[in-house]
Amino acid sequence: MKIGELARKANCPVETVRYYEKQGLLPKAKRESANNYRYYAAIHLERLLFIRRCRALDMTQDEIRTLLQIMSSDSTSCSAIVQVISEHLKHVQERIKELKLLERELELLKSECGSGHELHECGIVKKLKTNKNTSSISISKNGHLGGVH
Repeated sequence: MKIGELARKANCPVETVRYYEKQGLLPKAKRESANNYRYYAAIHLERLLFIRRCRALDMTQDEIRTLLQIMSSDSTSCSAIVQVISEHLKHVQERIKELKLLERELELLKSECGSGHELHECGIVKKLKTNKNTSSISISKNGHLGGVH
């Protein structure tokens, strides 16, 4: 099948297929020498669906890559898979804690201003303009919450 058909069957953009192929998560497709089209087999669809399911669980590319390496190894035990999933679960649980802290911060911030005030009197704006970091949430250089992987 061509890339467009593969993308349709996996319910993703063609660019996603190309990206995963470039990242080494999806095996390179065979190219037809006459027209240089990429041709994908059922194994590509299976792998792409696996990757998409992992991404739906918010797994990183490195975690997915590790799972794929384990799956292609000679191991007959799933203990290594369980370990990867357990580590990912820890990350998710940490993010949930951070999001709960963020929720509390936002609730406190929301309570700083009642409705009907003029913008220049808004407690939320005043609080956000202060240099004091009252938040327990750290913000990284790229603007993401600390601890989010």
